Amino acid sequence: MDLKYKEPSLETKRIMSRVALGKTPLEDKDITFKEIAEYKIMDITNHKHCQLVNSGNGAIFISISSITGHLIIPDQGAWHGFKQIARFLNIPILTVKTNLGLIDIESLEDALKDLDPNKRNGLILTSFAAYTAEQNIKEISKFVHENGIILIEDASGAICDLKGQLANGNYSDIIVCSTGSPKILNVGDGGFISTNDKSIFEDNKILLNSFKSNEITASGIATEIAFASKNLDDLIKATTYIKNNLNNVVHSDLRGINIIIKDDNPKDLAWNLKNEFKLDSHGMITKCPNYNRLKIKGVAIEIKNLNYSQLNKENLDEMIEIIRKYQ
Repeated sequence: MDLKYKEPSLETKRIMSRVALGKTPLEDKDITFKEIAEYKIMDITNHKHCQLVNSGNGAIFISISSITGHLIIPDQGAWHGFKQIARFLNIPILTVKTNLGLIDIESLEDALKDLDPNKRNGLILTSFAAYTAEQNIKEISKFVHENGIILIEDASGAICDLKGQLANGNYSDIIVCSTGSPKILNVGDGGFISTNDKSIFEDNKILLNSFKSNEITASGIATEIAFASKNLDDLIKATTYIKNNLNNVVHSDLRGINIIIKDDNPKDLAWNLKNEFKLDSHGMITKCPNYNRLKIKGVAIEIKNLNYSQLNKENLDEMIEIIRKYQ
């Protein structure tokens, strides 16, 4: 089955090309695309401050550097960069047990005894655990704030959530996001960090300069953000449709942007599906166990990698039949 990999919108590519050629389409020469993009991001995240950076990892690096105590991370379904960056910064890590990636409040309660309340402790997670199931951010936010812990949400897969349950600054103290490929705000590279705590930027001016973005990327973000809500909604609906028509799906009742299927022989299933789904020169199959997905035997089918033009019912039905063939 031949499929197309996710790309920025034609309008976004057109604007970025013009900026790259020095032909800025901005009528007001006193404003930059960086300023426009940051203003639009603050509007959708409900945060007062925002900075564009050159990558999602750059945003994570800055957010984690503000931690003076422990950094709490999920035991699976997150991003391995959380752990790597914390170690680089010599920040002690506290790993909490999850329900297949979903944060468990009881596990967080158990972790409290290991925290120094006089220090700035933080919990970092992804909006969608393993990209497959939305975290209960509202409940998590309530608990951590009652216990003096800041919440850092990596919203790369959930920015512009129409329901307002994810990537919402009313719940998360810091929101970080990659705008690289194939994220929701997909412009090929870059990222951002938003927060109400201005000190995170004031105390990290050297890092911000080191992770500085550029006007080409900024112009892409400022343009692509207009399409993000619909794109995410279409992606979630397509993923839900496939989830509802397959067996052995993990977190089948929760919103997500990929599908993880339990399987006792993930190597064979992954091999077969990779041969069936041709995604330009890219892939859409991830074999588990995998920390960035789940530590169980299975296969993740990355619907999030598909071009939005591919999310029609005919394609989804064909994908379902192919997957069923190997289950």
